[in-house]
Amino acid sequence: MKLSKFLPAILLSCAGFLGAAATAHAGTLDDILKRGELRVAVQTQGPPFSMMDKKGERTGSSVELAKLMAQEMGVKIVFLDLDWDGLLPALISGKADLLAADMTPTLARATKVAFTKPWIFIGPVVATKEGSKFVSAAACKAPGAKIAVLFGSTGEKLAKTLFPNGEIKSYKGGGTLLLDAVKNGQADCLLNDNTAVIGQAAGYPKGTFKVMPELLAKESLAYATRYDSMDLLTWVNLFIDQTTLDGRLQKNLDYWVNSTKWKDEH
Repeated sequence: MKLSKFLPAILLSCAGFLGAAATAHAGTLDDILKRGELRVAVQTQGPPFSMMDKKGERTGSSVELAKLMAQEMGVKIVFLDLDWDGLLPALISGKADLLAADMTPTLARATKVAFTKPWIFIGPVVATKEGSKFVSAAACKAPGAKIAVLFGSTGEKLAKTLFPNGEIKSYKGGGTLLLDAVKNGQADCLLNDNTAVIGQAAGYPKGTFKVMPELLAKESLAYATRYDSMDLLTWVNLFIDQTTLDGRLQKNLDYWVNSTKWKDEH
């Protein structure tokens, strides 16, 4: 008699639990599959990771890996072209599911978004205009030297430590802004990731810039999701593992990052 008395309440409680469990299992990955498209925030111009090629098509190392993700998911891919300072807001607001750029996972950024495991390790370098008096990274430490960095980048923070007597000039945007600043005499030296500098410098006549070979720090690059998208984060981490094991990730890096073959073809 006692069991029958409480049975309706027990069943109701179980139903509520099962309903909550079903809701918990639905996430960003499920939304992507139902929607049939993966929305990815990318930098407007940031070769060799993201750029528009000669045919007006979006491509680059992180872009092509994102396309491969969509292919593995069986969905279409939609790119949201943004300047550097618009990437995180697009992800946080829900406009994008994933952020694919040459972004370093820092503790400060990780308070806002969740980063995947690194898919490449890079480092900042100094570059100057060929023929200038700034012939080394040490020369750029001269008092009053104008150092160009990207606004909001890790290089902006690092420059203040590396060049305490310099004039740090932050440029908002991406692409070749820093190279143009050095080329046009607005800055004496630039500080940016080696892959970005080498990839972007390939678009200028040979001998325009002198890129210093030494890495001034070691950084990783990672994709990012929201903290309410842990299912997608887990999937992307597995994707990085799988493409590392089958060689597809290294093939991508050898083409886009470790060579300039893409310059002639794109």
